[in-house]
Amino acid sequence: MPQSGSSSVQAARQVLADRLREMCRDAGLDGKRLAEACGWHPSKVSRISTARTSPSADDIRAWCRACGREDRTDDLIASLQAVEGMWVEWRRMERTGLRRAQEARLPLYERTRWFRSYSSWLVPGLLQTYGYTEDVLRAVQRRRVEVDDVADAVAVRMERQRMLYEGQRRFAFLVEESVLSNGLGSADTQREQLEHLLTVGALANVSLSVVPTRLGRSRMPVEGFWIYDKAQVNVELVSGYLTLTQPTEVAAYADTFAGLSDIAVYGAKARALITAAMDALR
Repeated sequence: MPQSGSSSVQAARQVLADRLREMCRDAGLDGKRLAEACGWHPSKVSRISTARTSPSADDIRAWCRACGREDRTDDLIASLQAVEGMWVEWRRMERTGLRRAQEARLPLYERTRWFRSYSSWLVPGLLQTYGYTEDVLRAVQRRRVEVDDVADAVAVRMERQRMLYEGQRRFAFLVEESVLSNGLGSADTQREQLEHLLTVGALANVSLSVVPTRLGRSRMPVEGFWIYDKAQVNVELVSGYLTLTQPTEVAAYADTFAGLSDIAVYGAKARALITAAMDALR
């Protein structure tokens, strides 16, 4: 499993390793005897039991069999799959193109009723216009994806925006003021995007706030993230896509969102910043 640098991922790896080590101890085996039973070098047992190496599903099957606890195999493999799903490199997620990566998020969006999104670099996807989305995904495709299915991926993202109008969903979008003047496309595309922000921001179920650019702010910008209900956080990093479900880490991002919201402006003041950004494009 790729090293993500996330404490949540490492903690989950350690929990799995601890469960395997406890099983070995309960079976009265030491690392050398377990290695012999599995046909491994003893160093492999050491690496797995200390979370330096993630086991494969076959490793877990062999471990459980050696400990006489094959009844725990399915549960431990499910735990392994959960850990592996926490961190996905972009090259793995997008190896077949961008459309499938966009489609993969749809079930999460459909079951979520409360969305919180913070962005320090680009307009959040649910608020993007067709032209803005096309510029963003084209830049991604050129940088890291061999398959060119940008048009299909844009169509999927546009269709997903129906979430704004369906069901009893609530949305809180928080963006840095720099987002209003950062764009990958032309002035016309950016102007259209800003006009769209004013339109969507007026929806009754949408809160759109802007953190003004100024000195002396109490909270500095952080990486962009989405919070889905109180259950999950997704963070887009340079190297991959991080999924957090541990309550303590979800709470940490919720606290960060609240802290940044405290220094943001809403309503007429937010609209004034958006309008000023539009005027600067003339």
